[in-house]
Amino acid sequence: MTDEPLWTPSHDRVAAANLTGFGARLGASNFAELHEISTQQPDTFWSAVWDDSGVIGDRGARALDRNDGTMRGARFFPDARLNFAENLMRSSNEDIAIVSTDETSQTRTMTRARLHTLVGQIVEAMRRERVQPGDRVAAWMANIPETVAIMLAASSIGAVFSSTSPDFGVAGVVDRFGQIEPVLLFAVDGYHYGGKRHECLNRLREVSSQLATVRRVVVVRNLNEGALPENAVEFNDWLGADPAVGAPTARPTFVPLPFDHPLAILYSSGTTGPPKCIVHRAGGLLLKHLAEQRLQCDVRPGDRVFYFTTCGWMMWNWLVSALASDATIVLFDGSPFHRSPNALFDLVDEHKITHFGISAKFIDSLRNESVAPNTTHDLGSIRALCSTGSPLVAEGFDYIYDHIAVQPDRDLHVASISGGTDLCGCLLMGDPTRPVFRGEIQGPALGIASAVWDDDALPVVSGETGELVCTVAFPSMPLGFWNDPDGSKYRSAYFDRYVEQGADVWAHGDFVAETEHGGYVIYGRSDATLNPGGVRIGTAELYRQVEALDEVTEALAIGQPWGGDVRIVLFVRLAIPKPLSDELQAKIRGWVRSQCSPRHVPAVIVAVDDLPRTRSGKLAELAVADVVAGRVVRNRESLANPEALDGFINRVELQT
Repeated sequence: MTDEPLWTPSHDRVAAANLTGFGARLGASNFAELHEISTQQPDTFWSAVWDDSGVIGDRGARALDRNDGTMRGARFFPDARLNFAENLMRSSNEDIAIVSTDETSQTRTMTRARLHTLVGQIVEAMRRERVQPGDRVAAWMANIPETVAIMLAASSIGAVFSSTSPDFGVAGVVDRFGQIEPVLLFAVDGYHYGGKRHECLNRLREVSSQLATVRRVVVVRNLNEGALPENAVEFNDWLGADPAVGAPTARPTFVPLPFDHPLAILYSSGTTGPPKCIVHRAGGLLLKHLAEQRLQCDVRPGDRVFYFTTCGWMMWNWLVSALASDATIVLFDGSPFHRSPNALFDLVDEHKITHFGISAKFIDSLRNESVAPNTTHDLGSIRALCSTGSPLVAEGFDYIYDHIAVQPDRDLHVASISGGTDLCGCLLMGDPTRPVFRGEIQGPALGIASAVWDDDALPVVSGETGELVCTVAFPSMPLGFWNDPDGSKYRSAYFDRYVEQGADVWAHGDFVAETEHGGYVIYGRSDATLNPGGVRIGTAELYRQVEALDEVTEALAIGQPWGGDVRIVLFVRLAIPKPLSDELQAKIRGWVRSQCSPRHVPAVIVAVDDLPRTRSGKLAELAVADVVAGRVVRNRESLANPEALDGFINRVELQT
């Protein structure tokens, strides 16, 4: 990395930041002091987040009950009563709540008053269906305003919301919703992607036939074509009111619920087995998202917040929560490259987006296509650019500041963030009051006591790699997994990593290093690290160097047992499809040796046409390892492009 920051916030920007004022009210003069308070006095910190954010509800007398003394047993605000939806719908006026568009440029806006009316109508219809607190409501929906309204309606009466995107096949939907037994199923009739119309009604017939607990299937017309399944009703008919006008008296009823009332069920990627159903608590997500968005992303009333996501990724839930900060959320459905690589930047200028969220994969694609949006667009509205999904490499930072940030000032806060579905939030993220360094996540999230440990549960020195852990409880730890009555699966997933060393910590599964600036670099998932000669190597550092070569577009590596050790097998997607020559293999190996180490040099290099990814853009390394080993990939439906796995069959020698 480098000691020269790519961006340093001005004095005025730091002074005006939400984080600065909040910290001062707690007696902190900078981020480091505030972070120390947030982790050493979590009851004080999270109470201040509640009060400073104006959370609607009664927070009760206790801020933290350590319960059985374990980290996972901690309970925040055990006496509190609140309603998640009420806090996202605190205003009912003519301000814009939602801007929604798709790849066909069909744009809708929804005011806060109209959102209140629509949510009220849905609540009334749900009550007619006898939906009770704790019932599950499932949405196989596109990223459109109706999906947001359905989620808010479910949470307003205490039902548990769960969503996935319409590009999932029948097995993928049933694998998820079949576990949670929903009483209502919402679906779109189809969606646009890549210039094509994709209908969902035939798949919906199969899905609904396999979900025996569903009492009603409600279809939102998105393509306006096709006959509904026999057991389905159109959304507008189900509401029983003109959707363009709405019933003036329709207002949601907000049921006060415990802080730990289940709000939503999210799903793990499922590439190593059936998806885990992760149950999230209402109060925990509300407070965590408020702290992340208001303090570390500096979201303010009237801002316009965008994240490129589907309803099957936790970033959709994160995006919707921005309503609690009185911001406008901007939804996009479809391919970001359909009409032009600049499609999302057209969106920025048209709707004056202030917070622009994308994936690291999106940045890589722009960089590979040599797109320079700051030469064709204004982009002056963007104050913060957030990136997640996979590590944002150093060259990605360079690209953003050279080709997206407005020149010559380049006054753009680039916030690489990292967390996951597990906590529906961030462990590591940005800070609007401190410099951004090339290739680094700026630091931990507030309230997250992050550390980097070795296999013996000892902290590693700065610059050395290890396991990312969190040593203090935080509000958005999941309630648990669905159908895990004794909590053993939940405990095993996050808390058993260091149990033999006597440590009770959250082990997140990321292989990371802390930098001299207090930032972090992520080197890949710890369950996908390579171990040649017993030395742990993160895949991200290998990919960064291999993809720096002009001949290579993308890379994926696995560790293969071989000769009593582990050898690295590297798969590459070439910029120009052609046979992989001996000369190029030698070049790759020489480059890796010089830029990384001899341990990083792959024993086998194979060219493939495509690399499999999860729907959030992460490389599916474990699925590839299964294919190479001749094992069955247990959940192909979790992949965005499962057909890519076929290119790995019988491509690597197996040791017998």
